[in-house]
Amino acid sequence: MSSFADPATLGVPRQAATYDGVAAAELAERLAVPAVLAFDQVGSTLDVAHRIGPDAASGTLVLADEQTAGRGRQGRRWASAPGAGIWLTLIERPADPRALDVLSLRCGLYAAEALDEVAASRVGVKWPNDLYVGARKLAGILIETRWRGTAPDWVAMGMGLNVLTPAVDTGVGLVSGVTRLAVLERLVPALRRAAAATGHLGRDELARWDTRDIAARRTITAPAAGRAAGISAEGELLVADETGALSRYRTGSLTFAEPPTCC
Repeated sequence: MSSFADPATLGVPRQAATYDGVAAAELAERLAVPAVLAFDQVGSTLDVAHRIGPDAASGTLVLADEQTAGRGRQGRRWASAPGAGIWLTLIERPADPRALDVLSLRCGLYAAEALDEVAASRVGVKWPNDLYVGARKLAGILIETRWRGTAPDWVAMGMGLNVLTPAVDTGVGLVSGVTRLAVLERLVPALRRAAAATGHLGRDELARWDTRDIAARRTITAPAAGRAAGISAEGELLVADETGALSRYRTGSLTFAEPPTCC
């Protein structure tokens, strides 16, 4: 473990001995990160990350076997049953504040690409922070930034990913038999690449997003009525009205007039 403050002194629960049988120090080495904090149960890995954030090295990974108060955007809850998925937060310190505008989208895109090999079919992306397989949700991303004056101090990149298919019609997991450790070995490097990228989305990233966008050319009702027309380099959702005129939306939730059928 790196030299940041002892988590026990910060009101953080006692760490688990292992994560799926692997000690935290060994897992950190396998994932090429400075430290892994693994827990049997926490309220939210995001909360743990913020407690240790002031002293944590960039790349510190917080994992929990179970979350009792996992959260998503706009106060939504994320089901975080023991052993059923990967509930993580990665602490990073991006050097370019502009990249924060698109970090959630970049994380989603890079994660989707990394997860294709362990999903039943190509992983789709949904603005601003969800991953889908077919018409069902696979994962959600929540980015929380802490600032020092006008500059970002650290970013907590939270992700909830179903490994097993949950008992709800709207959710999906990964292929049968894949282990959480095998998924982490694909996922963590992808998230770190996303965090290290600078600037807004480039042409290549926009093109890659377009091939996975489950909203592309679909009729939507929110954040505005119209047809989804992709995203901008700044991470805005583009919505075309009946005349073809485009409006841009930086915040909100995307709601389909009809549920998505594929990606």
